[in-house]
Amino acid sequence: MCEANGTATGKILLENSRMRVTEWRFAKRGDNTGWHKHAFDYLVIPMFDGVLEIDQPDGTRVEAKLQNGVPYDRKAGVEHDVINGNDFECAFIEVELLEDAPSV
Repeated sequence: MCEANGTATGKILLENSRMRVTEWRFAKRGDNTGWHKHAFDYLVIPMFDGVLEIDQPDGTRVEAKLQNGVPYDRKAGVEHDVINGNDFECAFIEVELLEDAPSV
């Protein structure tokens, strides 16, 4: 993810020329990533059952219900602020695809 200035903490677990894997941790309700725009396609793997609140550029907020271990993916260009909507600490793994896979 590009630089964001929220209260959630990101820890890079793996990075190479093809991917970056980051653990994002939200200690309490209301912790957030800060506004950011994804420069790469990415995959998110929740490590909890619960909700994240997503602020969008048009001023709306949507609730995303997540299930532990059930991934979802998004294309580059997504802009948002991700907020912990739970009364407990939560985390997810984000895998950014920094380049296309080589052709076979």
